[in-house]
Amino acid sequence: MEHDKTNEPKVWFITGSSRGFGRVWTEAALQRGDKVAATARNTDSIADFKEKYGDNALILPLDVTKPDQVQHAVKAAHEHFGKLDIVINNAGYSLVGTIEEARPEDIRALYETNVLGPVSVIREVLPIMRKQGYGHILGTSSNLGHFVIPLIGYYCSSKWAFEAIHESLAAEVKAFGIHVTIIEPGAYATEFGSQASLRFSDNQAQYDDLRASVWENIGQYEKGNPDATASAILTVVDTATPPLRLFLGSQNLDGIKQTYADRIKVWEAWQDIAVAAQG
Repeated sequence: MEHDKTNEPKVWFITGSSRGFGRVWTEAALQRGDKVAATARNTDSIADFKEKYGDNALILPLDVTKPDQVQHAVKAAHEHFGKLDIVINNAGYSLVGTIEEARPEDIRALYETNVLGPVSVIREVLPIMRKQGYGHILGTSSNLGHFVIPLIGYYCSSKWAFEAIHESLAAEVKAFGIHVTIIEPGAYATEFGSQASLRFSDNQAQYDDLRASVWENIGQYEKGNPDATASAILTVVDTATPPLRLFLGSQNLDGIKQTYADRIKVWEAWQDIAVAAQG
């Protein structure tokens, strides 16, 4: 029997609740009477949720790169609320630098947060959701989970990995009544582009012209209002058959169609070579 999703408040567990989409979605869930375990590395940044929403908000410290903190936070949320309906892996940041410039330690740190951190959360919540017989795991990816922009290739690569992990997860947990949705925002006016959400590699002069061009192009993007995304997230978590992927924003679909059309064109052009390589 499918879990009844309408008669009682849902319980959410959200990483990266302090700013951007995480704050917007935490607020939206609490505003409609749901219960949220809101997490952030610095809990002072989300203390206002407790002041405003009382017992419906559980404030927990969480650095997703620390598995012991992940384990403690998930356990505390489950014990406090008695269930976990919705889990959103939202914590993440971008590394700015060309493939040559980025330091190995910075690449590893990016993957610790953007890939391995979400995996730690997934591993902790799955036993709970399997026992419940239901649950919905959402992960904040990006439209850059499908194509790349120079200078942030490593960030894009983390989202390509994120997408593959969640698509595989969706097939693996479907039989347990657990849904998976990959959220793919386009450009939004969030704090994601702030110093707090970016890390920078050392610049090399040979890339200065490219750097200037890329930043000029990014500056021309039409940025959406993050507050407008709340209704989309609420709709997705309320539907009985949520999608595997959901774009956020009006400018993604045409670009993605062109990206895949270009790839197919190249594959087709080289199909004779590919077939001959079959042996």
